[in-house]
Amino acid sequence: MDPLNAVLTGLTVNTQSSVRLTDGTRTVYVDPLEIPGEPRDADAVFVTHAHGDHFSPADIAKVAKKDTVLILPETMADRAGEVPGIGSVLTVNPDEAHETAGISFETVPAYNHLPKLFHPKKNRWVGYVIALNGVRVWIAGDTDATPEAEAVKCDIAMVPVGGKYTMTAKEAADLVNRIRPAAAVPTHYGSIVGSPEDGALFLSLLDPSIRGELRLG
Repeated sequence: MDPLNAVLTGLTVNTQSSVRLTDGTRTVYVDPLEIPGEPRDADAVFVTHAHGDHFSPADIAKVAKKDTVLILPETMADRAGEVPGIGSVLTVNPDEAHETAGISFETVPAYNHLPKLFHPKKNRWVGYVIALNGVRVWIAGDTDATPEAEAVKCDIAMVPVGGKYTMTAKEAADLVNRIRPAAAVPTHYGSIVGSPEDGALFLSLLDPSIRGELRLG
């Protein structure tokens, strides 16, 4: 199986923007939420921002093992202590590149355009471009179609489509059509905000050359 298909096969969206990625060797979670059971299989857990539907200490604890690395914005450094049993913590700012637990990643600013104030730029919250087996996966976090988002280079784009707090399905599809990844997966719809139909609408608006996948359970 080629690397892109291998990563897509190992990609799941649990609830909202709760993402699990694996290439068969390393397993990472982004914003784990409503995790069933206690898999405790995370090599790294990435948190995009401080809202309760993205930072859930109880769910992070369900996926963490003794050497799991917790990655979160530096503006949330004081919240890391709320997570029991984490092996180590790495705090990040926008526009950085890091490697931890054998995983390379970059941070992308994630914020709203004014007059929306749900995710202000001053909070320095982020999305992540995570490289697994050479495949670059962008998990956008809660963002609008910002200049920084339009500059992202990735193979798989995971973008919010539920509207109100983030992009609508149309705005997200327009953004993805401009950055032209090989594949795209919608997030942040169907539960707390946005309807189940938003995911299908997003896929219908993608350029035919971009592979659209629905992975929300």
